[in-house]
Formats: sequence, structure tokens, C-alpha cells
Amino acid sequence: MKNAAGREIPVSIQGYKEVKPYAGPFATQPDGRMAGPKLKAVFPGTEKVLKSIEEAIDASGLRDGMTISFHHGLRNGDYVMNMVISAIARRGIKNLTLAPSSFLDTNDELIPYFEQGVLIAAETSGLRNKLGRFLTLNQLSKPTVIRSHGGRVRAIECGELKIDVTFIAAPTCDTYGNINGVDGPAACGSMGYAMVDARMADTVVAITDNLVDHPVFPVSIPQYQVDYIVKVDSIGNPAGISSGALRVTTNPRDLHIAKMAAKVIERAGYFKPEFAMQLGAGAASVATGKYLRETMLREKIRARLAIGGIPGPFCDLLDEGLIGTLFDVQSFDLRAIESIRSNPKHREYECSFYANPWNKGAMVNQLDYVVLGATEVDTNFNVNVMTDSSGIMMGALGGHPDASAGAKCTIIVAPLLRGRLPMVTDAVQTISTPGETVDVIVTDRGIAVNPNRADLLENLKNSGLPIMSIEALKEKAYALGGKPEKIEYSDDIMGVVEYRDGTVLDVIRRPIL
Repeated sequence: MKNAAGREIPVSIQGYKEVKPYAGPFATQPDGRMAGPKLKAVFPGTEKVLKSIEEAIDASGLRDGMTISFHHGLRNGDYVMNMVISAIARRGIKNLTLAPSSFLDTNDELIPYFEQGVLIAAETSGLRNKLGRFLTLNQLSKPTVIRSHGGRVRAIECGELKIDVTFIAAPTCDTYGNINGVDGPAACGSMGYAMVDARMADTVVAITDNLVDHPVFPVSIPQYQVDYIVKVDSIGNPAGISSGALRVTTNPRDLHIAKMAAKVIERAGYFKPEFAMQLGAGAASVATGKYLRETMLREKIRARLAIGGIPGPFCDLLDEGLIGTLFDVQSFDLRAIESIRSNPKHREYECSFYANPWNKGAMVNQLDYVVLGATEVDTNFNVNVMTDSSGIMMGALGGHPDASAGAKCTIIVAPLLRGRLPMVTDAVQTISTPGETVDVIVTDRGIAVNPNRADLLENLKNSGLPIMSIEALKEKAYALGGKPEKIEYSDDIMGVVEYRDGTVLDVIRRPIL
């Protein structure tokens, strides 16, 4: 059967729930009641601090077939996920579903545990490097489920993704379980992803390298949500937070794209006093803030808020009074960590507040502009951030579909070519964000506006920007780089890409390489 994005979706998928095809960005409405963790009581005199991770695993009641989770606030600097999975394997526990908020490059070490059957399934927002390749090419008992950040929270809160035990990398934790992310040798800033897991998991284990006397302040995750605490030598290296996709660029091509994206923001129609914005984690997305600052100063226009993962340049805009408040679900670098620690206008908030489509008003709904990256886009404005040109899982949905659905104007920034591969094509390998929620594509060789947004096209008409049709942009990409190589795929479904409402947006099949 075909879904509303035009993708052929199987009627059933082995190891997956009932298949509901994507029907549109706001077609599916919630039903029922919110799920929740088991009721528990901790009485006076109970000791929460345990001697080892192994002791915490035993105390948690973890057993074969359960689901465990982790957060990725320390990104490539995180030590906790690998450390805990290794301890679980030594305990002889198997058949676990691993459901972290995201995987990073450092999680390649988990491949042997999938091979041994300690882990049999993954549900996450992102996969990278060797682990992404492994899960694309090797059949597990269940397909890997890819959800956006908002979609993951929705799945947890409605009971679709039930977390039995979550292990939280806690930069600072006191002896009764209060946690924050702004203090300690491995401070990561906002605990926005971990907050959800702590609130909804049956058992919560805090792993910390900075155990302090009770009470700690400020508190991100409160003591009444935490069952056990383990002190280790180190939970990670915060220098790894701003690695990988998160980088400040000096590449002239990225800067050129960013400059044009800032011009689109200025002229598209929503650049007014007290507008709201989000910039993604990619190099060109972050760099857009540099050029936007110049325009904001010139036009004397302030943003009332900026949301999402927060990079250092946003903190500079906050300090200059060009942004009223930052809402930070994940701190993207050491500058952001320092800012959230010291500036009361830099606010930590949890992921449900940020992007959950099934609550009474996520912050993405307030966006005037969002600037996001892409692996590739197609002539229907669909965006892929999940798979490479060979169909290998190597990216992350993150908040991409969430912010794109919520914003009045969604701007995608990407080079026209990577190497000799065109980034604008007839059909993307995998739809991560449906084209009906995407408004403008900005490349180094030209800009395309979604035909459904005649208002934007009119506003940008005399901007001096190189605007052309998406077909013309594709033909330019093909002329400069050649057509993408055709990849053959097996019938094996290795991954399911869910839209934020839990419907199936696309499937990832095993490529025949």
C-alpha cells in the first residue's frame, strides 16, 4: 500500500507492530490515556547508593527480553552506554531491546553484543558509523525503529515504547538521587532527553562520577524519580559533545549557503520583532546564525525565543539581547553548557515540552523559522537525513520532522553536490521529513521554493537570491555531478522510519552491495 508521501509500505512487517501508513503531518490524533511507570515507595533509611553497576543491574530486576534506555547528552564523549551493556553481558542477560535517545560513533563497540544476542533490537533517533552499517546489513529479530525526538517521547508517553530500566549518565548526582547536568567534570548542560526516560521508566539508575551530599541544586531530575545510584570513575568526556555533525565551519561553501539562508529568513515574511527560530546542528545551519545576527542588528529586530539543541553562537545572541530566551533540550557545546549554568534566560526543558506532537502544545509549534540540514532532497521536497547514497543508516532524525511540521517556514540547507554525488534528486533514498512540511531548499548553486508556498515565492521574488524550480535545481545537480548510482535492494526490511505520530513514513531495506 502507498502512504501519503507516495512510498510503498508493506501491509505487515515481521517483528513490528501494526503498520499504519503516514497520512499527513496532522492527520493522526491521539486516543486513550498517558502511560506511566510502576508505583513504588522508598521508606526512610533506604540506601540508594550501590557499590557497582552490576549491583544496580541486579537491584533493577533487569531480565531477558526487557527494554533499556540511555540518553546521548554527552554525545561522542559518553562512556555510560558501552560500560553498562558490557556489565549486562557479564550478567548473562540476553534478548534486550536497546532504546537510547540516539546512537553515536562511540557505540560501534556494541556490535558484538548484537551478534551475541545480548541485544536483539534497537529503537532510536539516529544511527551512525559501523553500527549503522551493521544494523542495515544484518537481520535482527525485529527491524530497527527510527523515531524523531518528538516521536520517541510520544511513543514513550502513550505506552508504545515501554522502558523497563533506564541508565542515566548523571554529571552530578546527590546521595538521594537529585541530578543536574551543569556541574561536575563531565557536565553536559541540558538533561532534556534523560528527563523523559527518568519520568517514564519503571526503574531509574543514575551513573555518576560526581556524587555529592544531599541536596544538590539546581535539580534537573528529582530524587523521587531515581531508584539507584552508582559512582564510577568517569561517565564521559565533555569534549566529545561538539564533535561529529556539530561543528563550526570555515568552509566557504557552507558560509555561502548560510548567508543565503539568512537572506531567506530576512525576506520570507516572518522576520519581525519577537519572531521565534531554531537552527539545526549542521555546519551551514549553525553558521546561518552569524549572518542573521548582522541583519538583526541592522534592522533592530530581536527574537523572543530560540529552541532545540542550542549551539554557542545562540548564547552570544542571548547575551547581546538579540534573543529573549533560549529553551535548551540539548546543549551542543561547552559554550552552551557554561551559558545554561549561569544565565537564567537560558532555560533547560525536557523533550516532550520541545517536540512531542501528542501534548497540549509543543514548543516547535511556536516556530516562525527553522533551518535544518539534509543528506539529500528530492523534487517533491522530501528530505533524507537518515541514509547515505547506498541506503546505509548513517544519520539521525533528531528533531528534523518535528520542527519542520511546527514551523511557519522550514529552510533546508545542503550543498548541491557532495563529491560528485547530486544532493537534489528525483527521489531520496529514505524519506525522513515529508516534502509537504518543507518550504525552501537552499544550496550553494541555487534556491527552490515549494510551489505550495506562493506567498514565500512572492516575498522572495525581488530579493536578488538565485531562485529556480526544484526541477531546474535537480538538472543542475545532474549536469555537474551525474545521476545517482542505482542501488538494488533485497526484500528484507532492516529499519522502519516512523513519522512523529507513529505512522510509517518509510522503510529501510537491505542494500545489495
